[in-house]
Amino acid sequence: MDKDIYFNETDVSNIPTETLIGLVSSVMDISSTIVGKDKELLRIRGRLFVESDNAYERLSVEMGRMGFTPLFRVDDDEHLVIITRSLATPKIGNPWLNVLLLVVTLITVLYAGSMHSVVSVELLRGPDFSSGIKSIWLILKLLWTGWPFALSLLGILLAHEMGHYFAARRHGASVTLPYFIPFPGGFLGTMGAVIQMRAPIRNKRVLLDIGVSGPLAGIAVAIPVVVIGLHLSELGPVPFRGFQLEGNSIMYLAAKYLVFGELLPRPLDYGQMPVMFHHIVFFFTGNPAPAGGIDVFIHPVALAGWAGMLVTGLNLIPVGQLDGGHILYVLFGKSAKLWRPFVMVLLVALGFVWSGWWMWAMLLYFFGRSHPELLDEITELDDYRRSVAVVALILFFLLIVPVPFRVY
Repeated sequence: MDKDIYFNETDVSNIPTETLIGLVSSVMDISSTIVGKDKELLRIRGRLFVESDNAYERLSVEMGRMGFTPLFRVDDDEHLVIITRSLATPKIGNPWLNVLLLVVTLITVLYAGSMHSVVSVELLRGPDFSSGIKSIWLILKLLWTGWPFALSLLGILLAHEMGHYFAARRHGASVTLPYFIPFPGGFLGTMGAVIQMRAPIRNKRVLLDIGVSGPLAGIAVAIPVVVIGLHLSELGPVPFRGFQLEGNSIMYLAAKYLVFGELLPRPLDYGQMPVMFHHIVFFFTGNPAPAGGIDVFIHPVALAGWAGMLVTGLNLIPVGQLDGGHILYVLFGKSAKLWRPFVMVLLVALGFVWSGWWMWAMLLYFFGRSHPELLDEITELDDYRRSVAVVALILFFLLIVPVPFRVY
C-alpha cells in the first residue's frame, strides 16, 4: 500500500519526523502517516509485523532517548502508533510521610487489637485502672496487648501493598511506597493502605501483574494467619442476644471446617432446613441467628486473618480502580465498563442485608469511574496471564462476605 503523508498546520521544524517514521517502519508496514499538532506529533497507521510487546519495547527505548513516547492503539482494524513528547519523570514523594503514616497506623491498630484482647480486659479491670491511675506505662501495657492482632493484620496489608510495589518495580513502573491509612477508634484501627502509580502503565500484561500481585500476596499471608488464629481460638455457646458475629466467606467457612471439622456457626437446631441450605441462607443474609448454638470465639490473630481476607475480597470487587476493576479491564478491555451497572446494582441490593454496601456503592460511583489509558493497548494477555486473571476473579467469589458483621 502506498505510504501517504498528510501535514496539518503546525511547526514541525524541530521534530525529527523522518527518523521517527523510519523507526516505526522497522516494526510496522505503514499505510499512512499524519503529522499532527499539540501533544500528538505523529499518527502512523499500518500493521505490525513484529510481536506488539517486542515492537513497543524497541520503539519506546529508541524514542525515549530522543524525548518521545510512542502510544499503541487499535483503530478501524488497523494498528495505530501515536508519537508524543515524553512526560517529565515524576517525583516519587517524601518517604518520611509513608513512615509517619505507618507509625500512626501501628498505634491505632495496636489500640484496636487491645480492644479485642482478653488480657486488656483483665488489665482494665485491675486496681490501677479502676482507681483512675492511667499512667503512660499502663497505657503502653494496654497497647502492647494488641500486638498479636496488629502484627497479623499489618503483615497481611503490607504483603498486599508490597506485592503491588515489587511487581511495579519489576516492570520499571514509577510507583510510590505504601501509604497506610490510620483509623483511630475503628474496629480494625486502619482503613488499609494504598500505593500510587506516578506514570501510565505499559500494557495489559503489566497492569495485570501489578493488579493481581497485591491480592495474591495478601491472601498468601492471610490464609496461614487465619488457620493459626483458629487453632488459638475456642468453640463455645453463642449467647441468645446481644452478640456480634463476623460473616462467613466461602474460604473462611472452609478454614473453620478444616480446623474444627464442622460448618460453623452451628445453630441450636436446624429444624426442617437442610444443613447446606441453612449455611447458604446464612451466607447471604446473616440469618437465621445461631443463638444458643456453637461458634468460634476467635482469637485476635484469627480476627486479623479474617479481616485480611475481607480486605482482599473488597479489593477484588470488579469495578473502577480497584484491583478487581483492573483485572476485569485486562480481560475485556473497554467493554469492561458494561459490567459496571450490574456491579453497582448488586452492591445496592446487598445494602439491604448490610448497609455498609451502600457506602461502597456511593464511593465507587463517584470515584475511579474511568480507566486510565495504557501506553500500549495493542498487546493482549498471554494464555498464562489470562488464566491468572480468571483465578483472581474466582478468588473474589471465595473471599467476598455479603454480611461482614451482624449484631443479634
